[in-house]
Order: sequence, then structure tokens, then C-alpha cells
Amino acid sequence: MQFSRNHLSNKELVSIYRNLLYPRLIEEKMLLLLRQGKISKWFSGIGQEAISVGATLALKDDEWIMPLHRNLGVFTSRKMPLNKLFKQWQGRQDGYSKGRERSFHFGSKEHYICGMISHLGPQLTIANGTALAAKLRKEEKVSLTFTGEGGTSEGDFHEALNVAAVWDLPAIFIIENNGYALSTPSSEQYSCSSIADRGKGYGMEAITIDGNNVLAVYDTVKGVREYCIKNQKPYLIECTTFRMRGHEEASGTKYVPKELFDEWEGKDPIKNFEQWLLQETILTGDEIEKIRLEQKQKIEEELKLANIHNPIVVSSEKELSDVYAAPSGSPGGGVTHSQPLLKQDSERQEEFSKSEVGAQMAFPTGGGREEAVRIIDAIKQGLHQSMQHHLNLILMGQDIAEYGGAFKITEGFVEEFGKERVRNTPLCESAIVGAALGLSLEGYKTMVEMQFADFVTMGFNQIVNNLAKIYYRWGQNADVVIRMPTGGGVGAGPFHSQSNEAWFVHTPGLKVVYPSTPSDAKGLLIAAINDPNPVIYFEHKALYRSISGEVPAEYYEIEIGKARVVQTGEDVAIITYGVGVHWAEDYAAEHPEISISILDLRTLLPLDYEAIKITVCRTGKVLILHEDTLTGGIGGEISAWITENCFEFLDAPVMRCASLDTSVPFNIELEKNFLAKSRLGEYVQNLVSY
Repeated sequence: MQFSRNHLSNKELVSIYRNLLYPRLIEEKMLLLLRQGKISKWFSGIGQEAISVGATLALKDDEWIMPLHRNLGVFTSRKMPLNKLFKQWQGRQDGYSKGRERSFHFGSKEHYICGMISHLGPQLTIANGTALAAKLRKEEKVSLTFTGEGGTSEGDFHEALNVAAVWDLPAIFIIENNGYALSTPSSEQYSCSSIADRGKGYGMEAITIDGNNVLAVYDTVKGVREYCIKNQKPYLIECTTFRMRGHEEASGTKYVPKELFDEWEGKDPIKNFEQWLLQETILTGDEIEKIRLEQKQKIEEELKLANIHNPIVVSSEKELSDVYAAPSGSPGGGVTHSQPLLKQDSERQEEFSKSEVGAQMAFPTGGGREEAVRIIDAIKQGLHQSMQHHLNLILMGQDIAEYGGAFKITEGFVEEFGKERVRNTPLCESAIVGAALGLSLEGYKTMVEMQFADFVTMGFNQIVNNLAKIYYRWGQNADVVIRMPTGGGVGAGPFHSQSNEAWFVHTPGLKVVYPSTPSDAKGLLIAAINDPNPVIYFEHKALYRSISGEVPAEYYEIEIGKARVVQTGEDVAIITYGVGVHWAEDYAAEHPEISISILDLRTLLPLDYEAIKITVCRTGKVLILHEDTLTGGIGGEISAWITENCFEFLDAPVMRCASLDTSVPFNIELEKNFLAKSRLGEYVQNLVSY
């Protein structure tokens, strides 16, 4: 193994050695603790330390890194307190994730490390977001992310590289090619001659290096970092290496030929670097032993600190309170001006503050003028005012810039706010949601438009496993709104008409809103953007241009989590949302002989249980109406809650009126039969006559 010092001083070389040795000694201690039953699981990076350490030392301390299982050297090189890392690995409440996460599934904003999820690929897309933040601020920074050769088979890998190349992002993708993804060898993972070829295929520079040579890694990453900043381009580095232990300790290594262990033992990154330091008389044997002894003593001291036992305090109230980040800033859901982040917005701020809208914003609940507008116009207005109000709000979606989006909601935005803030995206929903999370790490707000709610399946993992869980896992909020044009009634067929809100209502950490009127559409969108948590914002396509109403011209919020009483009655109560509100209103108007209460939920997560209970008590007969299919729809959850909490007030069974348990048919007559509206009268009459 050839080492080149490249103008590094002896002091710098010794520092690199100390950083390289430390995670190896920690791992040896962790394997001992694993055998003693003091930790439950361990993913070993023995044999791969040079990659994590060399790459981390080549970056500035305030540049984001997205590590995976075998990157202990990232955490130690960023000087994270070892005693707290020990607590994390032991599942202690005073660890980084309060006992809620395992091993390396956590992050620290203080150390610019973003915690992984088990799905591997999503880390790559988050790096695009933090790199985009640096690009927007014109900061000389890069983002760096790791994955293994197995991770390069995931869709997120390909989406992340494509977005980074198309957007010219200063992102470094490091592939730790250790030959095996658990037990599957590289020969069964990809057929190209090298993973570096994949980077070139996406239009970025790429290189393959010896991942066991810490100086080669350090020098390469340092040079690549300068390239990415100077040229504002991404770069892929394939590091060849070998994992000397199992994927995790329980899986063993029987599937690996013994001769590979013999070969790679001779390429050990620490032993070879030590030998070179001795040959170059940079260190003596006694000095190396002294460093080892010092580090072992430090590990024992840190372990003693970690073992000062604070018993875990189990509190359901605390667990539930940590699902969502609390709003910050001024009253009204954390509505605050953000630090100017883009030059053109900074110049616009003074002009905007003097404008009519800017003046009205000083009185968000005051009696500004109202005008009759359609729902689509109300959404556009709320989004436009939010772009003016939050100078760090970035819009992303397919065709949303010059074209204005599939439904023209962002038409004209790119001319006013520029292409940096109104961003067309490639067809890769997962990568864009991941990038939105990365922007959130850097204090940006993001609105992602799904062209149709149906297409959210392509980004589902990012939403339910990354956005939704990140605050509960390690206290990092995800300031992201995802707009979802949804629903049937327009003859669009099975893949452009689904009602999929129930998928997200089941996911703690998300908020789900679904307006039915123009005033609510604007106020809830503004509230969603102001909220520091991920919000899924449903907007019904059939209502876009068919429903109009009075909407205040001012900038205002409708509180998330509060239902709206549409009308009161004594005979039957209909609890609904979205287009169901209009079905219920139309039916009530056509049947004045029935006194009908209508409650518009507006927010589906969290639900307004108080309003639901009041509605139940008013009539004693309740129909839950939604466009979604019956089985697994939110109506089942509401019905169960009413039965458990309001049983004594009921005069009839809670009934559900929903669409058929089929896909949404294309033919208009078939679709009418599919929709719940076709059975609404039957259900109301059954309740009245019960």
C-alpha cells in the first residue's frame, strides 16, 4: 500500500492516525460488551475505518454528512462525546435519541450529522437538499453522503444522482464497496465494471480509489470538495474496501471465502498506516503504544461516565408530546420572517413590507376585504403570500416553473420569485421529498407539489419513514408541505383519482389537512407552511374551479386540528370532509324536511375529537361520509372512537357511507356508481328511520 503525505506535516499525520485508530479501539470494546450482553446489536466497520475518517477530516465541521451503519469514524472524527454515544448504543434515555433509536439511526444538528433510516438509499437524497441550501446561499460548502454497493441498487441512489447532476449540486457521494450487501456478492448486485461508471452515466465525474488508504481517501475527498465548490457540480467516489465482520454480528461471515479474509487482512487500513508512520520515522513504536494506551484509557473513562445509571422514566404523555415539533416565533402558529437567504429576496423585502399585502400581514386577524374566488385561486393566493412572507420558502415539483404546474397554481411564480425558489424537478418523487428534508436541516421551508396524489407512492418511504419520524427519533423537525391534488369525479381513471388520505392519517408525525372551501384552502395552506412539521395538504381536483366563496385578501391562518360546523340540525349528523361537505350540503338543501347537522373535519390528523363529540350529542344519529373506499378508510377510525367515547349519546349505530372497494373506474357512469355520493340518500334515510 502506497502512502503519499502530500505536504501534510508530521503533526497532521499523527492527528489522522489518532482519528483512524480511535473507532477501531471503540469497536473492539463494543464487541466485548456485545458478548457480555450489555448492548443488543452491533454493525461493525472494522476494516473500513479509513473511509469514514479520511472523508470526515477532509470536510469543514459545518458541512453535512449523511452516514450509515459502518461509519463510526464520522461520529468520532466530529468529536461527539463518547459517553453519550455509549448511552445511545445501550438504548438509554439520555442518549441522542432518548432510547427511541438503535445504533447509528440518529443524528445531531450540532455536529452536522443526519441520522440514517434502515432503507439506506434515502440518505443520498437528503444530501441533495443540504447541498442545495449551500448553493442557494452561495456558501462554499459541500454535502457528503455514504452508501454501500448494495445501496446503489436502490431507486433512491439513481434518483439522487440524477437530481444532483441536473441541478448542479455540490454533493459528494461515497460508495463503500466492500463486496457484499449482507451476503449478496457484488457480482449479483450490479453488472457494470465499476460503480464509478454509474456516476459518469448520470453526467458527473467519478473515480475509484483504495478505500483502505486513509491518506488517499483524505486527499481525494479534499480535492473533490474543492472541485464541487468551484464548479458547483456533484462527484461520486467509489472506495474499494472489505468488511472483516458480518453485516451485523449475528449474521456471521460463513458466506465469505476464507481466502478473501486472508487477502484483506494484509490490507488492514490501520496496520499499514502504522507501518508507514514507523518507516517514515513520523512515530516510534513506543509512541504508537502510548497513543493506543491513552485511547483505551479514554474509552474506559467514557464508559464509566456512560454507566452512571439514570433509570428510564416511561411516560406516555412525554412520548406523545415528542411526536410533533412545537411552533416557534410570534403567536399564531410560529409566523415569523426568516433571515433573507437569497439576494433577490433580500432586495424585495423592503418593497414588500410597504406593499398592501405586507401592511395587511401586520393584522392577520383584522377585517381585511373579502372577495369571491375559486378554491384554486385561494390556494394560489395562499401560496403566493407565503412566498412573500417566508423568504426561505422553496417550491419544488414537476412542471411548476414556466408551465405553472399541471393545474396552473404556480403560473407566474417563476417570473416573480425566480427559478432558484420555484424549481422544476425531474420525475423522481422520492429524491425530491428527500431533498426537501435536507433543506429543512438547513432552516428552509419547502413545498413539494405532487402532480397527482396518486404519484405520492413513489415518495411514500421518504414521507412515512423519514419526514414523519425524524422529530420523534432525534429532535430534528421536517419543515415540509406536500400538496396533493386528489379525488375523483372528473373521469380520470384508476391512477389519477385515488383518495389516499388514510395512508397518511395512520402515520404519527404527519399532519393531514383537507379543505373544502376557498377560505379554508387558503388559511390551511398558510398554516401548513407556517407549521414546523411535515403536513400533507389534500386539495380536491373536482373542487378547484367548481366551488367559489368569500376569501379574505389578507394573510391569515386557519388553525390545523379544528373542525368547522357547516350547519346544525336535530335529526341526523353528517361528519365529512373535502368534496363530501358539498355532497352533504346539496343533499340537505334538497331535503329540507330532514334537519341535518354537517361537520367539516378540515384536519384529519390530528382530529378534532371535541367537535366530533358535540356533533354526536346534538343528534344521536351519525353518518360518516367520505370519498375514500370503505375498508380502511378514516370513517372506521372515527366510528370506533365514537362508539368507545360517545356510546351513551347514540340513538342508532354509527354508519359509514364510502366509495366502493374497487379502483376508481374511468367510465363516467361507472365512476358515479363508485362514488359514495350515489349511496348518500340511502344511508341518511336508514338513519332517519332507525
